[in-house]
Amino acid sequence: MILNYNGEKFLKSYMPSIVQNSPKASIYLIDNGSNDNSINYIKKNFPLIKLVLHKKNLGFCDGYNKAVNEIDAELICFMNNDVTVKNKWLPPIINHFKKNPKTVIAQPHILDLKNPEYFEYAGAAGGFIDRLGYPYCRGRVFNNIEKDFGQFDKTQKIFWASGACFFIRKKTFHSLNGFDSDFFAHQEEIDLCWRAFNRGLDIVSIGKSKVFHLGKGTLQSSPKKTFLNFRNSLLSLLKNLPEKKTQRICERLFWDYIAFLFFLIKLKPLDAFAILRAHLSFFNLLNKIKNKKDLNSTNKQYFTINNLPIKYFIIGKKKFSSL
Repeated sequence: MILNYNGEKFLKSYMPSIVQNSPKASIYLIDNGSNDNSINYIKKNFPLIKLVLHKKNLGFCDGYNKAVNEIDAELICFMNNDVTVKNKWLPPIINHFKKNPKTVIAQPHILDLKNPEYFEYAGAAGGFIDRLGYPYCRGRVFNNIEKDFGQFDKTQKIFWASGACFFIRKKTFHSLNGFDSDFFAHQEEIDLCWRAFNRGLDIVSIGKSKVFHLGKGTLQSSPKKTFLNFRNSLLSLLKNLPEKKTQRICERLFWDYIAFLFFLIKLKPLDAFAILRAHLSFFNLLNKIKNKKDLNSTNKQYFTINNLPIKYFIIGKKKFSSL
């Protein structure tokens, strides 16, 4: 399932590789009300691709949520339209799901399309979060990206899989009620994976499968992206923290204000005030999100790192292996 919004240039660049290298897959383009030539391009060049057309931009969450109901498959891959693949990328993942019924979510390793020897920011070799919800990956800690030497190729359990490209059993997606539409976009995959983790389900990263992501293709760095990332991280904490641990949200708010000052120092006032808008939106959604909390969580220990910003910015731990 490839979500698209005015992404004709990405479809022209990357759809041929997906079609060519995914011979046994049914490919769906989920269009979020594009007003460019995306649909005509697909109809003309790839008539076997199935189309699910939304009348308007529903965002990442509802764009996929509404489309899943129209797809007949046991296993679904969510993929950005700025991802390309190579031959035999699918068999390692398909085989893993067949042999490991406890695995419900899996991601390939995600490499940088422009610099393929390195991992890509959005997911790298699989994600984790610290005690306050800051995400990091095998191969990427904040903005420090590692070179891929095969050091993470062994299949391993992870905490979250990247929305740029990950697989999920359809029955699991439905049992988790899909993506949370209040997120709209960004960090929705972390929330989904956290809910799966809280039910004791397995999420893995499979190094024998690698895909290549353009990075920042579908949504460039911007105050909007800053707003969504900061707000949605707080929403995810509120929904998924173990009971009696919600004081951690206050700690996270403190560190967000440190980030606010950092953006001001860097002369990025729009990003700085996007954090304040994120907090306002979070408090406006507080009661609504509280009611979504899963009170039947079985997993309490969701982190191994207490405070990632201290380790990274103060102590200087820049690589996953040094954390």
